[in-house]
Amino acid sequence: MENYIVSARKYRPSTFESVVGQRALTTTLKNAIATQKLAHAYLFCGPRGVGKTTCARIFAKTINCMTPTADGEACNQCESCVAFNEQRSYNIHELDAASNNSVDDIRQLVEQVRIPPQIGKYKVYIIDEVHMLSASAFNAFLKTLEEPPRHAIFILATTEKHKILPTILSRCQIYDFNRISVEDTVNHLSYVASKEGITAEPEALNVIAMKADGGMRDALSIFDQVVSFTGGNITYKSVIDNLNVLDYEYYFRLTDCFLENKVSDALLLFNDILNKGFDGSHFITGLSSHFRDLLVGKDPVTLPLLEVGASIRQRYQEQAQKCPLSFLYRAMKLCNECDLNYRISKNKRLLVELTLIQVAQLTIEGDDVSGGRGPAKTIKPIFTQPAAVQQPQVASAPQVQLASLHSSPSSVTTQAANGTTARHPQASATAQPGALASSGSASSAPSQGAKVAPTVKEERKIPVMKMSSLGVSIKNPQRDQTTQNTAATHVPKVQQPEEDFIFNDRDLNYYWQEYAGQLPKEQDALTKRMQMLRPVLLNNSTTFEVVVDNEFAAKDFTALIPELQGYLRSRLKNSKVVMTVRVSEATETIRPVGRVERFQMMAQKNQALMQLKDVFGLELY
Repeated sequence: MENYIVSARKYRPSTFESVVGQRALTTTLKNAIATQKLAHAYLFCGPRGVGKTTCARIFAKTINCMTPTADGEACNQCESCVAFNEQRSYNIHELDAASNNSVDDIRQLVEQVRIPPQIGKYKVYIIDEVHMLSASAFNAFLKTLEEPPRHAIFILATTEKHKILPTILSRCQIYDFNRISVEDTVNHLSYVASKEGITAEPEALNVIAMKADGGMRDALSIFDQVVSFTGGNITYKSVIDNLNVLDYEYYFRLTDCFLENKVSDALLLFNDILNKGFDGSHFITGLSSHFRDLLVGKDPVTLPLLEVGASIRQRYQEQAQKCPLSFLYRAMKLCNECDLNYRISKNKRLLVELTLIQVAQLTIEGDDVSGGRGPAKTIKPIFTQPAAVQQPQVASAPQVQLASLHSSPSSVTTQAANGTTARHPQASATAQPGALASSGSASSAPSQGAKVAPTVKEERKIPVMKMSSLGVSIKNPQRDQTTQNTAATHVPKVQQPEEDFIFNDRDLNYYWQEYAGQLPKEQDALTKRMQMLRPVLLNNSTTFEVVVDNEFAAKDFTALIPELQGYLRSRLKNSKVVMTVRVSEATETIRPVGRVERFQMMAQKNQALMQLKDVFGLELY
């Protein structure tokens, strides 16, 4: 039985032309060989599985070829090429720096460099994972790397370029390898499948390529795994089952639910996905990518950025035309925020479900995106009740209360106390125009014909914070309530002027901090500065003062006065709120004192400290 060779080794490129996805680099190396302009040290860096070590071996074989072809490739027929292909060439030395990273290993390599090649022109030393060398090994390698013998060429390969010393980088020609595109990976997998007599759907190969994330070695390893699972007939369904990949179909169905505002269907689909064993983080990441692909597929100009199969590409184009741009922008924003908060969330499933509910409600009102701000995180009612249930049952209340207006004060009070009828605000407003307006009042009111001695009530100060609707008017303590049921009472509705409410330092500071918390992230510095300040009311008036420590801060807050002053007037329900800004005096500001300044302050109180400093020649730092 013939030994099985994995596809990553069996179809490893042996010429520059067969290297996939690195056309610019291979062309540069071929031209350097053709013009005999070879450097003494190269650094190949890039992600895993993109061809760094493969290109290093091809380069080493080509520069030692005795009869290279016209296009700069090795002939594979001379003694040097045959020895390389049979892995018995003494001109090519490979060192794995991950396991040979000590100074002794590098010194042994330096000793071998002195020996000239027996066949060919050059001895090539390929050091893989060179970033794993210790600092002392790098230092021992520096001199040889800078001035090697004429027959020695070093090729260093690494996946982490940032870990290599700058002194090493400056001595090498650096070649950055790119990730292999999905299209190039699919084409190479199709070539391998045709060579092996395997049937494969393009959509299945596309999923494998996307799973490989730009690495050809990973793609070929996944390909071998799927071949073993399917027995040589690779289908899209078999690939997503074997690789635990979430089907595109779920995302298309979810988007249809979002566009039709079907929250319940979206939650059921998410539950089905969880039951299949998929993680919520994987799901929300895929949903974000799906919205991104819909946005890309909406415009023919950006259509090449859509890295999917031909049949799925058509579905993306069709669904993209149904999705408004504002919906896609807001949906991507919400999904991205969910992805960021997923790791720190205690209830991860609820976080994803809330995001799905918000996305499903984006198209209810059809608001447009303005100013680049994120969508408002509001959740509208999901389940609606019948109209009959929603109507409040107030059939006989107006007649009962109107009848009570003509009764005596005692009868009205008795009825309210016995619970037979509730006092209606319209009746209260009609019967006692001078009464104190407050919520939940149950006091009796005399009839219009009765004479009642006027009583003086002390005006109470009620905090505005969180209960601004319960505040007491300054202008008119006995505020009239406007009639709501005009048809029943036939009393015209009178527009009352806006009234100013009393507020204190606590109320002012509460809404000051509330305004600071609502500022966008771009003004984070101003938010923190406002949170550290505390406005102060001046002489129990409606004018408050903000004290800052420098002219720059004063300029910023002065420019903010119109907007902030209007906000506080609205929240405090007082149109006379005035904001002033002042720079603190020198005596008001307490700044941190350093060691030198502290010593000088102590020396002013005790002159012996200065004498001690001079005698011992002490210096302050």
